[in-house]
Amino acid sequence: MDNLISQALTFLTTTGVSFLVRIVTAILIFYVGKWIAKRIVKFANTSMTKGGMEDTLVKFLTSIMDVALMTLVIIAALSRLGIQTASFIAVLGAAGLAVGFALQGTLSNFATGVMIVLFRPIKAGQLVEVAGVFGRVKEVQIFTTIILTPQNKQVIIANSNVLAGNIVNYSAEGHIRLDLVFGIGYDDDLRKAKRILEEIVASDERILKDPAPTVGVLELGDNSVNFAVNSFIDPEDYRAVLFDLHERVKLRFDEEGISIPYPQRDVHLYQAS
Repeated sequence: MDNLISQALTFLTTTGVSFLVRIVTAILIFYVGKWIAKRIVKFANTSMTKGGMEDTLVKFLTSIMDVALMTLVIIAALSRLGIQTASFIAVLGAAGLAVGFALQGTLSNFATGVMIVLFRPIKAGQLVEVAGVFGRVKEVQIFTTIILTPQNKQVIIANSNVLAGNIVNYSAEGHIRLDLVFGIGYDDDLRKAKRILEEIVASDERILKDPAPTVGVLELGDNSVNFAVNSFIDPEDYRAVLFDLHERVKLRFDEEGISIPYPQRDVHLYQAS
């Protein structure tokens, strides 16, 4: 009897020590593997950035790399614990398939994110209008795109919605055209007004000389003679030039005695005899 108890204690002790060693080893594999994975991701991030790769693509690839490496680390730790990783991977694959059906929209966002990164219809820093939102692209992530509006609001758009409609990219060509319309009265000097508009446009250093700006009579309206002022500028200067030109034209027209008409009605009263 004592011999059986001794053998049982020896077996339990040996098994317990062996299991404890496996647990400690698995924990070490997990934390050391996690540390190595973070260093690999950081090194890849630095290398791709120094190589001149676009920031959006760098963040996208490092995110995928981080998930893949951590998956390998977890599988290695579980394998050390004695868990059959082959069956675990099979179960994980089946669970992934089930989750995939349940998260079709999320996977669609992921696939669209890959297309955005590869074909680059928009990039970080560009001024765009997507899904009805106007602003600057802050970041293209795996599932979403972040837009920063002129009001400094952060709008998060699902990637599938980014490619679902038209994309207006104001920064793709390096400059955009600013179209303004200014009206003068029919009794004002047309040539003088045109010369003033040309001088204002030419004196603004933010307006590009090539392509050259144009000033011309757009139409003879119901209440005014309307000039079209078209000029090319950098996307970053759009709002500033828009505000400044309106202000400068109004002040200069006031100084030169040129009127800016507005809709009005003349009411004539007749006294019946």
